[in-house]
Amino acid sequence: MTSTPSQAELIRFLEDRFVCAQACTECARACALRASLVDPDGTEEQEMVRRKGIMCAEVCDATSRMLAEQSQLDETGLRVQLEWCRTVCLESAHVFDSRPGAEEAAASCRACARACTEFLARLG
Repeated sequence: MTSTPSQAELIRFLEDRFVCAQACTECARACALRASLVDPDGTEEQEMVRRKGIMCAEVCDATSRMLAEQSQLDETGLRVQLEWCRTVCLESAHVFDSRPGAEEAAASCRACARACTEFLARLG
């Protein structure tokens, strides 16, 4: 038998969901900026940084939009999206670590991954 969450639990869940969505939005912005600063005709390494930035921005944006939906979400689908976002963020942070000037993007990626991890734990 499942119990109905208390009002305090529901408020905490919504706050955690908002924090995660906000972290995803910030990460998407930082990654898009990082990708835009890379020369599209640059080296293979620069192209990888640009692609990672674009991919991370897109995944984070999609995750943020999914979290912002007010309708009932499929919990399994939400878990998959959060796991995907966390993985892409950590991969992107690792790539950005090797680039001078990309510290802010790497930090945003790690913060987003942490927020996804914490929200996943909240889902139970």
